[in-house]
Amino acid sequence: MTAEKSYRPSILEEIRDELPGVWKSIPFKGVFVSFLVAWVLLFEFLGNSTFGYIESHSLFAWTFYSYYSSADDEHGFWIPLVVLVLLWWKRKEFNGVKVQPWWPGLLLLGGALLLHVVGYLVQQTRISIAAFYFGVYALIGVVWGWHALKATFFPMCLFAFALPLGTIAETITFPLRLLATSITGTLANNVFGIQVIHRGTLIYDPSGAFQYEIAAACGGLRSLTAVLAICTIFGFMNFKKSRNRIILVAAGIPLAILGNISRLMLIIVASEAFGKETGQMVHDNTWFSLVPYIPPIVGVVLLGHWLRERDDQNGVEKDRGDNNMIDSTQLQATT
Repeated sequence: MTAEKSYRPSILEEIRDELPGVWKSIPFKGVFVSFLVAWVLLFEFLGNSTFGYIESHSLFAWTFYSYYSSADDEHGFWIPLVVLVLLWWKRKEFNGVKVQPWWPGLLLLGGALLLHVVGYLVQQTRISIAAFYFGVYALIGVVWGWHALKATFFPMCLFAFALPLGTIAETITFPLRLLATSITGTLANNVFGIQVIHRGTLIYDPSGAFQYEIAAACGGLRSLTAVLAICTIFGFMNFKKSRNRIILVAAGIPLAILGNISRLMLIIVASEAFGKETGQMVHDNTWFSLVPYIPPIVGVVLLGHWLRERDDQNGVEKDRGDNNMIDSTQLQATT
């Protein structure tokens, strides 16, 4: 006799089997799709007023061009897909959400439209991109109500990472570069005993053995974006309380900085121990480029475990309190 192995359908098979039923169960979907199509058409034909980079009125054509032009922005292609996957992941929880048309949502939609008009007039397409995604979120409130807005808040926040920064990224990366240089230099001198000098974004050995400038590409913007997205996704998938989700997202910034510093320290230690060529190899190696993500991932997992333990302890204490109240009530009743 041979034991039959239980068959577990793949994610794609699960989606294929459940999608028709999920789609059928969505109320007012025709209204939402109609509004969404009209919203998309508006930004397709009147979404972009700048023609310095691409001659098109389409907001989406301008956005895709920006993604292709910058390696720091190319992750924007995947954000809508990630949002859809998260919404699918939580589909069973959405079944319990009270849905009904919410007319105050029209005020949010009007605010998104006004924001787009401002971006269009001042020729700032990034403002229009923010207006587009905010308008999609507002449509959820118009069609399905306040409770649906609350339930979808965190996955919709991921659309913030779909905003291409381009040259604006320098305003973010330069302070990060200064901070990373300062902390790395301090750690090298005071903790690892490696004498280095740091000035601005430059770190070098006093004897001239090695010299590194923390360039814009090493400023940590890409890792910061990735870590913040990971924290948001992890919080949404594992916690229901907004407090825990906010704590995880807020922790993303110091965790990303910690990860970036760890890579810089690894380069300095390699240069000090084995020479500048080894340090350069560590800098250029693909596997070592993953080092900035290790401390943040470990930190997110540990923080998530700590938050979950706190929730469990609070739940136990609450249950004990409820039991004590029941016991005292029963005691009064018997006496």
